[in-house]
Amino acid sequence: MSSPRKVIVIGAGPAGYVCAIRLAQLGQEVTVVEKAEVGGTCLNVGCIPSKAMIAAGSLKERIGEASKMGIEVGKASMNVGQLVEWKQGIVGKLTGGVAGLLKNHKCTLLRGDASLVDKNTVLVDGPDGKVTAKADDIVIATGSVPIEIPGFDFDESQVWSSTGALSPERIPDHIVVIGGGYIGLELGFMYSKLGSKVTVLEATSGALPGQDRDCVKIIERSLKKRKIKLMTETFALGYEKKGKKLVVKVKKGDKQETVECDQILSTVGRRPYSGGLGLEKVGLKTDERGFIKVDDQMRTSVPNIYAVGDIAGQPMLAHKGSKEGLVAAGVIAGKPERYDVRCVPAVIFTSPEMASVGETEEQLKERGASYNSGKFPFAASGRAMSLMETEGFVKVLADAETDELLGVHMVGPEVTELIAEAALAIEMGATAEDIGRTIHAHPTLPEAMMEAAEAVHGVAVHIFQKP
Repeated sequence: MSSPRKVIVIGAGPAGYVCAIRLAQLGQEVTVVEKAEVGGTCLNVGCIPSKAMIAAGSLKERIGEASKMGIEVGKASMNVGQLVEWKQGIVGKLTGGVAGLLKNHKCTLLRGDASLVDKNTVLVDGPDGKVTAKADDIVIATGSVPIEIPGFDFDESQVWSSTGALSPERIPDHIVVIGGGYIGLELGFMYSKLGSKVTVLEATSGALPGQDRDCVKIIERSLKKRKIKLMTETFALGYEKKGKKLVVKVKKGDKQETVECDQILSTVGRRPYSGGLGLEKVGLKTDERGFIKVDDQMRTSVPNIYAVGDIAGQPMLAHKGSKEGLVAAGVIAGKPERYDVRCVPAVIFTSPEMASVGETEEQLKERGASYNSGKFPFAASGRAMSLMETEGFVKVLADAETDELLGVHMVGPEVTELIAEAALAIEMGATAEDIGRTIHAHPTLPEAMMEAAEAVHGVAVHIFQKP
């Protein structure tokens, strides 16, 4: 039996801590370096707290609609301090749980900023001074940070990043969201439900660039229904404070105008975090977008140094980073691991929710693929009706010759949960017929997946399809 390898993992987010725990499970000696909080952006100021607050906003909205079911309640009020405290309680439980897992797996946790000294040495500048740690292998899992745009530096007071938006001291009267991608729209819908007037500025021709356009149309319709103003092909130029108001200067085409608000949220994307890591000392370079190039074993150009998560490339999603962390851990432990996934699901917590996996119709048309499409609306779902959430549909795309699933796109109730079946189906090479022939429990939302698969062949039972 070979002796354990000493491994240093830089970063304790979903990519780093997952990698560290798996390394320990495989018998390696692991040290984790984290400069902030265990759990990284996702657990502390990203995925988890945002979904907690989105759930609160949705509950508040549903209370207002309860009378349709015969349930009479008074107008719901919002205690912002209690909301933030509740959200932080969830964060605390999860981060504490991760810290406990690292401890139970005998991973050493060093607090501080990490930088590479050479390919086997890491310098940690922490609260108790500087220490050096030696390793056989190093895994870089430093994640990403929000992008700032000119004229909108984050002060987390007048101009929020997503971090500031998740710890409000008040609910803004009118919030201007710069960026109509998934972060901007998730938070825009959330603040709308919590009582804010919302204006979204998007530089492209529509919301959620790169996503399935049929699904996006439903989201854009929902924005309009909720009186969230979406200004497309619009660029934010800067702002100035006038009394208690913030005046945002925008450009649309050749025209300039202003939007008055009391809060700005800038969500134009994220960039990999590589500053101060000392990559140059080991001959590592990032590409023009800041990513470290890796192979399918997550190795960088320096064989004993690995990169996982956001810094290793798109898509910058927590679950993709976790998978990469598992791959790197296996490789280091001598396992025949490779990152060979066929698809990575994407989930967007708008209202209604949206989820996608595999190729979009736009991508299939671009590469000249021959495919069949089947769509089933939630308006025909008994379960969706009972939830009073009938907006949206499930769309299945299958190869015209082999019937193999190429992509599945959903918008509607709880589709962020339903997408898992589609991801598994694509990963296993399932056909639309396989899904259609699988018995789905009734009455449930996943039946919409079954019926959409049947619709690929024109035989969905609960909708009429012209021969």
